[in-house]
Amino acid sequence: MLIIGIEGTELAAHERVWLARPVVSGVILFARNFVTREQIADLIAELRALRPGPFLVCVDQEGGVVQRFRAGFTRLPALARLGECHDRDPELALALAEEHAWLMASEMRAIDVDLSFAPVLDLRRGNRIIAERAFHHDPAVVSALGLAYLRGMRLAGMAATIKHFPGHGTVAEDTHLESACDPRSLAELRSSDLVPFADAIVAGAEAVMMAHVTYPAVDPHPAGYARRWIGEVLRGEYGFRGVVLSDDISMAAAESAGGIGARIVAHREAGCDLVLVCRPDVVDEALASSADLSPCDPARIARLRGAVAPTWQGLLDNPQYQRFRARIGALDAATVSA
Repeated sequence: MLIIGIEGTELAAHERVWLARPVVSGVILFARNFVTREQIADLIAELRALRPGPFLVCVDQEGGVVQRFRAGFTRLPALARLGECHDRDPELALALAEEHAWLMASEMRAIDVDLSFAPVLDLRRGNRIIAERAFHHDPAVVSALGLAYLRGMRLAGMAATIKHFPGHGTVAEDTHLESACDPRSLAELRSSDLVPFADAIVAGAEAVMMAHVTYPAVDPHPAGYARRWIGEVLRGEYGFRGVVLSDDISMAAAESAGGIGARIVAHREAGCDLVLVCRPDVVDEALASSADLSPCDPARIARLRGAVAPTWQGLLDNPQYQRFRARIGALDAATVSA
């Protein structure tokens, strides 16, 4: 039920105790946990040894400013570069979106990361924290590039997590720091921000991460706390049958539900399967508040586990890997050609 953050590059004794709790369904890793590729692989191996069976190792390895593991990994351009390429050459951009996704997911699977929470399907319409993490301002372009990205992730053996439903790109606020309100109607959202999510769900996206944005014309609560958004729109109208995740409950925009325990309960009652607790300093409180809650169904966790997992050397020996690295590197300089 909980995906938790840990503090450093090695597991502390109290974190081993956390990981023994059945309510902990996974760990999310950050730059604070990373030194080298070898070190992060050893840390992940230790996590696996402590928690055999269905257990998720997760990261945000989107590219651009949100790339947690850097040294020893491909430098991934921000998704906005793919959108800019689409304005010049749509066919090339779709190919590069698939290659970007395959590269990212292949490198993560080679070190036994199950999920990189990607792709961002928010629109690039001025939000301070989304910014270049989004493909484009046009819903049709975001949808096309997002579907190509899903194909690339699947070819590398990784499930897709589309975020941040129902769309975080049009409001200005950074929900890490402040609350955010989008006053538009559901009909307006259906014709814009929701388009890429609807298309990705039809294409079989395995997981959805909710936004901490409030859409008062639809529901008075932030989307992750809103039964209408999760139960009626996401699962009912769009027929989503995969795993629903919260965004990090440590964020300022999540505070409307109350304390850490109240936030976990609110997400669960609204229909979230997994709740992200990214800050180690609130994990104890989260665990204490979750003592009476049931863990996530292990079968649902198992469906998100990574599939194809080459060794790192096997990846280096793959000519496709070397070719895609060169093309994606050129994308950042806008010099890639078909």
